[in-house]
Amino acid sequence: MGERRREVLVCGGAAGLAAGGYGLAAALGGQWPAGAEAVAVPYHAHLWDLLHGQAAGDLLVNWNSGYGAPFLADFFAYLMNPFSWPTALLPRDQGRLAVLLVTLATIGLGTALMTRLLGRLHPGPRRLRALAAVGYGLCAWVLDIGGAAPMWLWGLVSLPLLGLAADWCLRERHWVVGALCVALAWAGNLYTAALATLAAALLFAVRLFAAPRPLRHRVRATGRAVTMATAGVLLASPVLFVAVLAARRAQPESPVEPLGPSGVGAHLARLLPATHGGQQLPDVAIGVFGLLVVCGLPFNRRVRPRERALWCTALALVAAGFLWTPTVLVWHGLAIPAGGPYRVAFVLSGLLVLAGWVSLAHRPDRLTVLGGAAVVALIAGLAAGRHTVRPATWVLLAVGGAVLSAALWLLDRRHSDRRANALATWVIGGAVLGNAVWSGYAALGSAPSDDVSPAAVRAGHATLRAADDWPRGRSDPGPHAFTPNDPLLLNGQGGGWFSSYLPTVTALLLHDLGAGWTAGGRQTASVTDPVGQALFGVRTHLDEGPAPRSFTPVRAAATPPLVTVLPPGARPERSSVWARQESLLGSQVYDAPLPVPAGGPAPTLHGTSGWSVPSGGEGTVFTAACTPGGTAYFHGLWYRGTVSGLGSAFRSDGEQPTTAVPIHRLGTVPADGVVRVTLRSDVVSQVPARPIGCLRAGALEAAVARLTATGATRVEAGGHTLTAALPAGSTGTALLSVPATEGWTCAVDGGRRAAPTPVLGMIGVPLGDGASRIACAFRPPGLTEGLVVASATAAVLALVAVFARLSRRPTRPPRRDRRRAARPAGA
Repeated sequence: MGERRREVLVCGGAAGLAAGGYGLAAALGGQWPAGAEAVAVPYHAHLWDLLHGQAAGDLLVNWNSGYGAPFLADFFAYLMNPFSWPTALLPRDQGRLAVLLVTLATIGLGTALMTRLLGRLHPGPRRLRALAAVGYGLCAWVLDIGGAAPMWLWGLVSLPLLGLAADWCLRERHWVVGALCVALAWAGNLYTAALATLAAALLFAVRLFAAPRPLRHRVRATGRAVTMATAGVLLASPVLFVAVLAARRAQPESPVEPLGPSGVGAHLARLLPATHGGQQLPDVAIGVFGLLVVCGLPFNRRVRPRERALWCTALALVAAGFLWTPTVLVWHGLAIPAGGPYRVAFVLSGLLVLAGWVSLAHRPDRLTVLGGAAVVALIAGLAAGRHTVRPATWVLLAVGGAVLSAALWLLDRRHSDRRANALATWVIGGAVLGNAVWSGYAALGSAPSDDVSPAAVRAGHATLRAADDWPRGRSDPGPHAFTPNDPLLLNGQGGGWFSSYLPTVTALLLHDLGAGWTAGGRQTASVTDPVGQALFGVRTHLDEGPAPRSFTPVRAAATPPLVTVLPPGARPERSSVWARQESLLGSQVYDAPLPVPAGGPAPTLHGTSGWSVPSGGEGTVFTAACTPGGTAYFHGLWYRGTVSGLGSAFRSDGEQPTTAVPIHRLGTVPADGVVRVTLRSDVVSQVPARPIGCLRAGALEAAVARLTATGATRVEAGGHTLTAALPAGSTGTALLSVPATEGWTCAVDGGRRAAPTPVLGMIGVPLGDGASRIACAFRPPGLTEGLVVASATAAVLALVAVFARLSRRPTRPPRRDRRRAARPAGA
């Protein structure tokens, strides 16, 4: 069997063990990774729609979410894992299975590449190399976090891929291929690629100085590494430019709990198997086998002292970087990710596996095994008492540690005996796989259930498909919610959206019009009141309903087109949510009086910023005078407590600035015109200055009729374009019910394209003296510049590849020499 074939088999075997171990753990736990249903499944459902031509938008614009939003940055962030794309071969309703297959394939590839990298790091037994790599592929970060996020999981591939590129730099080979590998890592996921690049640079530095090398070679290798990394990153410029500019325009992340002192013991506990939950700390466990061999590295006298010192120093520096807040910020790009710090933990896991292999490849002796076991026992003792350390941890440590120590001792004592080596390897393999499956079962089995009914999701998708009327109007999956990304999951056109690149313009527009948000605006919701739904042309929406579907479809009596016309001289009013809605509607439809305190603890009015409502007592009572027969609504915004009035009561869970509550219907205004609302606050809370708005009977219908008569007669939507035919000679401002995110340009009657004029956050197009047609198109900021830089870099790489190929061709001797060689001897 050839060397190359044996290497393929060992890498493939490692991939199969890791993927199979994860799949077995998931099957035994009977649980999907927590969080996969909320983000990964909806985005993969949208990818399915795109690839099958059933999505309203394309790669540039997502017409489903946020009532029309940029999509390319989201595609790069959530769907650039290459294993995501073949999921289109599955049925659409198999989103869970699709995400699981992406996870398994990514784990397998990352493990295979790590197996190859370990062999380049130091030669050693192939089977042991595969088992060491399985500890990386099934590290605690994968089991607890990465498995739910295929986009982050690409970092599991990027780290060994960049490590191999660094190895080529040391050997002064494959510069062009290495640059392509860097580009693949950075294009797959920028966030994890940046972290993997830092780790690969550290690995490169350790290897560069671990062995004696001439200074000239070190300079050349460093130059190749720097230029290779630069070329690879520049080749990924379209991803880089679009993502960076989108991040600058995105809604800021909500504040997260500061990283307070957690103690060394809490961090050490995360090195042990089957520890999970509790305080958010880096999940770095690589299994008992990996921990035992890396802890034995300082005692392994068969490893050169300089190499031991460099590896121990590197591991200590990276581990210490997870303990100090400023260095944690550096690892995370100066911003702790909301909802899950230490997404960088796979980096330390990979370095631990690499360092452990250095010791394992040098055949640990008895002192090494005993020293490693002593260090593991010390770690366990310092971590004892932590609630994350469970009975399973002690079983794995005691049984697994004893069995693995005996196997390592046997490998050293009987290393020349093939049967003893085979027996020890099989024992180690069983221990590694059993440890991984047990740890995975503990992590996945304890994860909170997403509790989304596949049958209800299929019913919701079918309902919206039957009601689809795009672009004449929208079919909104809200206010009912299966996930934060229902418009993607169900292929509707709603306001619900969760994204790291959700534009601030979109978040503030929906916020100002009375839609709720969570995560500080990183997750928006659909508008729920009839005026807001009319402003966005919602013809059908899903409301809360009884089981088993848990939703009820509701169809609006009449809605205006997506493009309406505001009369000349219209001035936006921002004083309240009711005034903002009326400004975009172009009609006054609300009674929104300043409420009067009428009982209970006295509130305090702070001008236009709103009322402070005290807590306790029987509740603060407000009254407002409205037109009888209308419908009263309450907008609490940040209010936290119970709201009751006009025979209804509901819970408001607002919390500034992370959670804003939407407009809520109270009931019909009684004959005396008095709306009485009681607020029972949990804590001192704030409500807007005019929290009560009464929609006058018939006013909305009249406004919609006017907008329909003066608005677009025909609307056409392409993948990233929107055109509308208007009544001839229309003047004023054409208003598109789309957030005015940067990148839109519009033209009137075929004229010059220009950036639109936002109207309270919606796209506004001045019509001048009269117009009959508008056409708008979107191009993501940074895409053109990124393509130019990437094209130039690709041309340079092509030239380098051609030059390298020509320089390797054997030179042909001159014709005179060829003739002389062809003459007979003695002629």
